[in-house]
Amino acid sequence: MTLNPIPFLKRLLVKLKGLLRRLGAGATATTSPTSEAGFGSAAIEARFIGGRFLHRFGTRDYKLYLPSSEAGQRPALRPLLLMLHGCTQTPDDFATGTRMNDAARAGGFLVLYPAQSAFANLHRCWNWFKHNHQQRDRGEAALLADLTWEVVQAHGVDPARVWVAGLSAGGAMAAVLGETYPERFAAVGLHSGVPTGLASDLFSAMAVMKSGPSGMAPRSAAPPPTIVFHGDHDQVVHPANADEAMRRFDALGVRDTHHGQTDQGVAYTLHRVRDRQGHVLAEQWTVQGAGHAWSGGSAAGTYTSPSGPDATAAMVAFFHTQRQPAAASR
Repeated sequence: MTLNPIPFLKRLLVKLKGLLRRLGAGATATTSPTSEAGFGSAAIEARFIGGRFLHRFGTRDYKLYLPSSEAGQRPALRPLLLMLHGCTQTPDDFATGTRMNDAARAGGFLVLYPAQSAFANLHRCWNWFKHNHQQRDRGEAALLADLTWEVVQAHGVDPARVWVAGLSAGGAMAAVLGETYPERFAAVGLHSGVPTGLASDLFSAMAVMKSGPSGMAPRSAAPPPTIVFHGDHDQVVHPANADEAMRRFDALGVRDTHHGQTDQGVAYTLHRVRDRQGHVLAEQWTVQGAGHAWSGGSAAGTYTSPSGPDATAAMVAFFHTQRQPAAASR
């Protein structure tokens, strides 16, 4: 008996047309474990899960740290931190080096680690320096903002407490997101990166990384609260970029300075800018003798400087003082 394949092919064609229609309209989708919208009576253990995000500007894998929740009750809305790795790194490597999951376990917040693909950038750098990725609703800025919002909606996240941080190229892309999506990200962590607006192509990016800014970065009327970390011996991204990231806040408040030293003998300088009410708008940590590495990180990860002041602890403390004045909207 000969089977007729026509009905099957028609059903398949309908499904494919529906998928293409959604992608063409700019719809996004995630392939991830079941949403936590409904919680049962049993306790939920902390998990570090993987997923894949399909978007009109590309597809990216990601890892997501979900803290534990108590039995018998739905947990309160929790904060979310978007963590963007540096070039050649992976989410697992970045999570290990920064120990951010340990901080999230203690602080009860989620951590999202997108993975840059080698197809999008050969060295897996976020494309912060390309003009088409620096604009709202364009390129990687749109992809990362929409991925973050998917997690906010699916996992019981407080939309007023969503933050973004990154190292090197990841830090520069974090700065882009803070500028292009200020209603979604309440604060930015810029570690060893370049502030927004100083490069628009590979040539200008290499120049600002090597020599520092040749001019002033564009100033928005209300820059997102920002914490900056940078080693003063960084040979990859010039330390003057950290100064430029901080300078934009001087007109908004009063700066105070503190000098300190870690238990391992590493000296650092901490600048804070506060507004008239005493609220901290920005912090800049300059680590003496440090190179291009996450300060205070674990030696088990790449690009870390274990003896420096703990950037993870400092960023988390700063972020917990920052929230949107009203719930963000998509």
